[in-house]
Amino acid sequence: MPSFDEVLKEAGEFGRFQKRVFFLLCQTGITFSFLFTSVVFLGQAPDNYWCRIPGAAELSERCGWTLEEERNFTVLPLHLRNGSSSGECERLDVVWDASISCASPLAHYSNHSVGNLPLTACHDNWVYKQPHSSIISEYNLVCGNAWMLDLSQAILNLGFLAGAFTLGYAADRYGRILIYLLSCLGVGICGIIVAFAPNFTVFLIFRFLQGVFGKGTWMTCYVIVTEIVGSDQRIVGIVIQIFFTLGIIILPGIAYLVPTWQGIQLAISLPNFLFLLYYWVVPESPRWLLTRKKGEKALKIMHNIAKHNGKYLSPHYSEITITNEEVSNPSFLDLVRTPRMRRNTLILMYAWFTSALIYQGLVMRLGIVGGNLYLDFFISGAVELPAALLILVTIDRIGRRLPFGISNIVAGIACLITAFLPEDIPWLKTTVATLGRLGITMAFEIVYLVNIELYPTTLRNFGVSLCSSLCDLGGIIAPFLLFRLAAVWLELPLIIFSILAVVCGLLVLLLPETKGISLPETVEDVEQLSSHFGKRGKKRKHQDTNSYI
Repeated sequence: MPSFDEVLKEAGEFGRFQKRVFFLLCQTGITFSFLFTSVVFLGQAPDNYWCRIPGAAELSERCGWTLEEERNFTVLPLHLRNGSSSGECERLDVVWDASISCASPLAHYSNHSVGNLPLTACHDNWVYKQPHSSIISEYNLVCGNAWMLDLSQAILNLGFLAGAFTLGYAADRYGRILIYLLSCLGVGICGIIVAFAPNFTVFLIFRFLQGVFGKGTWMTCYVIVTEIVGSDQRIVGIVIQIFFTLGIIILPGIAYLVPTWQGIQLAISLPNFLFLLYYWVVPESPRWLLTRKKGEKALKIMHNIAKHNGKYLSPHYSEITITNEEVSNPSFLDLVRTPRMRRNTLILMYAWFTSALIYQGLVMRLGIVGGNLYLDFFISGAVELPAALLILVTIDRIGRRLPFGISNIVAGIACLITAFLPEDIPWLKTTVATLGRLGITMAFEIVYLVNIELYPTTLRNFGVSLCSSLCDLGGIIAPFLLFRLAAVWLELPLIIFSILAVVCGLLVLLLPETKGISLPETVEDVEQLSSHFGKRGKKRKHQDTNSYI
């Protein structure tokens, strides 16, 4: 009896039906990139703020001062006391009451010269010219509280990490499309609550939950797309990455047009509700249905795919039998129980961790162009487009392993060269660093595709989610590693990045080549994968005895 992939080939491997589903699910890449990078605009540093003296608000109202006049009375004396003080993190240690003069409020303290008035650290009561422009001004994340902005991004990454485990497991047990839709609903609801959070604690709680559900939408849509196309079309997974990059390019335009952080948060969260309409147009993965003993539903979906693609399934495709492999709830032990599954899992976990760590480290370090935040962010997204194009050109011609390994090695060498280039030729330093950014971006995008192709259907979503959780761990560590090592020597992080990348490049060459190979259905299929395409190709012809139609 023919295999699932043979039936898919007859129904159409990438026909009108798959193209429609592919285009719809690709939109998830845009909204996920919004969530992933939005902190840059949600947490924009306010242009002008200062610490208000107790009683100043009442006095300002009584005297009819403008904010600028109040600032002059508050901040200018600090320059006499401390020439470097801007009044942002300290204030005069005085209290203004009803006895204070509107014309000269500091004249009340005639026994002190203005330059000798005592100072104290500011702990609250900051004044912002644009009080709702960012979460920094909304929740006073300045001075001693500045670290809380980093905490908000770390919490989001922890949400991604939790989502990788919980929703990855749930998608393998309860279905891809169900978890995808629930995740979209969760991202939208949590995003609205984040926008109207009454305090920073509530903001963090629902930012975490938004990360959990956001990871569910991203990983599940990726798996659905790759499971409904043929082996020669799985490169569509790389195209999804282009939509992620498009999100990075679009986001600064949204932030430029929307003046408040609440508006930005709503603009990037509300589109997730539109994805709920996919309930009527995106089916469950027939591969997953086969593993859950739901052959009739899988057959119905295959006939629907064939119909939309203008194809016709032969009448003898009247019954679907599932894989002979016993279906159980997936666990980490399933990923390391057999030799090649264990090797693949450990290498992929390291590749995810390294890609995220270096990618985010280079983004933070490069600081493209400098000056205009919106333009800089747009350029940083545009830099990633050539990486996806290079993958599309090479991956189906020479395979997965070689571009995967070379891109990591190129990134590592570029980091090493950048570290030792002199500062007096900044154009060359920036160019080589950009080459490293391209290399690690390619590696980051290829690891998605390879990860999916190296796990059987019964473990695919869980395996991808668990391995990619190391990406979130890398994202949490990256800023701390970068800034702590840079304090020792500015170029030291690049040395660490280069070592990690080169080691990763060598390790991924140990993975089997998956170009043109059908997705494995069982652990046995994975164990038969060879590092050499030829061996694998011969075995595949005789091993279609597990998942049949």
